[in-house]
Amino acid sequence: METITGTAAGVPFTALPPTGAADGPAPLIVTWHMLDAPRTDAAFAAALPMARVPAWRVHLGMPMCGARMVDGRVDAVIELIRKDPLMAFLAPFVYQAADEFPAALAALRDQLPVDDEPVGVLGGSLGGAVALEVLTTGQVPIKAVALVNPAARIRSAVEVIEAGFGQAYPWTAESRRAADELDYVARVAGGVRAQPPVLLVSGELDHPTFRTDATDLVTALREQYTHPDTVELATVPGLPHPLAEEPGLEPTPQLPSAEAVDEILTQWFLQRLTAGRGRPAR
Repeated sequence: METITGTAAGVPFTALPPTGAADGPAPLIVTWHMLDAPRTDAAFAAALPMARVPAWRVHLGMPMCGARMVDGRVDAVIELIRKDPLMAFLAPFVYQAADEFPAALAALRDQLPVDDEPVGVLGGSLGGAVALEVLTTGQVPIKAVALVNPAARIRSAVEVIEAGFGQAYPWTAESRRAADELDYVARVAGGVRAQPPVLLVSGELDHPTFRTDATDLVTALREQYTHPDTVELATVPGLPHPLAEEPGLEPTPQLPSAEAVDEILTQWFLQRLTAGRGRPAR
């Protein structure tokens, strides 16, 4: 499979073309990777290639990751986490990645033979929060949304960092407001602008709070959707939070757990991206 790398409006990407001969411009799926392994666009593309989906799969690099790492190391990101996990790391990364998306999408459409239909989006972990930010703000028309072990409530991500660093987070009025804004369960419960199909893939061994948040997000979406059955939850036995082995910076062979996720995503996107071609997303 040919891999194309480049930048789109300053955002690095790894793109995988549709398999076989294309009959005109192909659909587009855009992804945002995890900050756990795999933590770069190239590594995420190897973990979840979705090779049988007849669409361009373009994996965008998150801020300060992959080609945007400082000195090719993760040290600068670790420093931000130590400085303030929420206000210096989680929130700025989500907002920057979401803010970059419209211009990056326009640049991708100039560079690649993709169609002008609404796009599919996929996010893992903190990249899932980016996909949810894009969905809830309605920045661009979305055809379908897939989430893998998403950070649906940023407070849960802060708790995971607290546990990992062994240090309690010093909450302030400002950081509580930021956490409220990045609580996508509450955002969805307050109403949704668009109702594209949603698939949430939750690992059986993911962080317990993330598992609870996943269930709550699916419930909130179904309560808002005119067609609740278009919101699906898939649990993957034996899947922890990461999709690859550490350090997760370079492409590596698929783990069995990632292969299971890849198959679920492949089957789902095959159905969603081929349905209603030429009609706007519901």
